[in-house]
Amino acid sequence: MTRQSNAEPFMASNLGEIFPLVAQGKVREIYKIDEETLLFVASDRISAYDVILDNGVPNKGVILTLISAYWFKFLKAALPTLQTHFISLDLPHGIPTELRPKYQDRSMVVRKIKVFPIESIVRGYISGSAWKEYKESGTVNGISMPTGLVECGRLPTALWTPSTKADQGDHDINIHPRDAGKLIGQKYADQIQSVSVTLYNVAYAHAYSHGIIIADTKFEFGLDVETDQIVLIDEVLTPDSSRFWPVSKYQPGRSQESFDKQFLRDWLTSNGLAGKQGVSMPADIARKTELKYQEAFERITGDVFETGMPSVLEESALAE
Repeated sequence: MTRQSNAEPFMASNLGEIFPLVAQGKVREIYKIDEETLLFVASDRISAYDVILDNGVPNKGVILTLISAYWFKFLKAALPTLQTHFISLDLPHGIPTELRPKYQDRSMVVRKIKVFPIESIVRGYISGSAWKEYKESGTVNGISMPTGLVECGRLPTALWTPSTKADQGDHDINIHPRDAGKLIGQKYADQIQSVSVTLYNVAYAHAYSHGIIIADTKFEFGLDVETDQIVLIDEVLTPDSSRFWPVSKYQPGRSQESFDKQFLRDWLTSNGLAGKQGVSMPADIARKTELKYQEAFERITGDVFETGMPSVLEESALAE
């Protein structure tokens, strides 16, 4: 049976007396386990238009963590040379027994990796900021595009459109691919571009067969300084980092229904609340948003969303 929604969202972790807090983002807290490993804890906070809402979406952090874990395993199986920072969903020693159920499934142990200061965005369809730029100048990230494209139309080929990685509260800036090389070195930019497009194409085929179009997605990478290899990090192909559209309802030339937080963005916009601080969602909006995330999880993984998801990481599930 599908897991029931927790009544109260998990808004923030509190493990600072056990592990040093390294960073806090819009959704996650990052703790230092030791010199080589970190603990990512995903809260149920949700942001839109670069503003964190005052209340959250129950179970969102669990869904994000389990989707990322699924993709890390799936992509590694499909591309054995791929390096990732993912280690385990098992909680580290030191977290008290009474706290472990609260943190299970929303926590991920990862390798500590030097992070590249760019967002690696791949677009298979033209939407969002890309569509806005195209309408104004016929370009996407400064790249000349064919004439006659329509909103949410499929691009001739997957397009790498990197951006800067802004501090919390600031806006990422879309940049031309050549400018990524100036920021991180051309060798690493070329590798990240190649790997990102390959990952997108592999994930796209899998998701499409499960009824989801991955219109675009954001990857993040770091560098293993000992091996000089790029490493896939952070979250992967989640509703927070991607645009997911239902295959059955896709129609180019208009905006699309989605499985991501576009539903929340639309609600904020229609109520004149986009970009404003101190906003709380009504309970029905939070629940509807949770169900969007849950449906994305179930379609992608083939599992129902319920407590304890061992099959998410089973090889049998990945072999389908």
